[in-house]
Amino acid sequence: MPKLPLLAPPTLLVTGLMAQGAAAAIYNTADAEAHRHWQSLILTLGEERHYRALEVGSYSDSLFSVNLTPGACDRPWLELRVDLGERQPESRVVNRVPADLRVDHETIHGGEAEFITERGDSGFYVQFLLEEQPLLLEEMRRGETLRLRLMRAEDDPWFMVFSLEGAAEAMARAERLCRVDD
Repeated sequence: MPKLPLLAPPTLLVTGLMAQGAAAAIYNTADAEAHRHWQSLILTLGEERHYRALEVGSYSDSLFSVNLTPGACDRPWLELRVDLGERQPESRVVNRVPADLRVDHETIHGGEAEFITERGDSGFYVQFLLEEQPLLLEEMRRGETLRLRLMRAEDDPWFMVFSLEGAAEAMARAERLCRVDD
């Protein structure tokens, strides 16, 4: 995995990038609201809408988010975006690795993380596949710190830590907005 450069404070929010199409799509952001270290907002592209709660205070080059889509508001997905500082030449799944997420001293949630690049996007996305995601989300609402461990290779873990200050409020608002649109 390439060394991750540091960027200016999280202006990535403004771009509203998401890994959902064959090419990087720039979503419009609306109705952003701050919740301490988290924000909630609406992403739109034409008629397509998504609702996002994201942590914006821990890293200048990375955003962790909880995302909801109308029609599937009860099935949020977790995503990490890391800026690499250069546009990616193709859309592809780069790797699938073991991942562990843990809130404070609660349950260790093991699963997989899929590393994805999107053509024309300057970063990569990590999408998490977890069996106990509803429990993790509940722990995030009550917790203080979210810890991630991604095993890039057998003896090469990558650790990240995100604040959960404001997560409960941001997630509740994103969920509420999604349900109104459902």
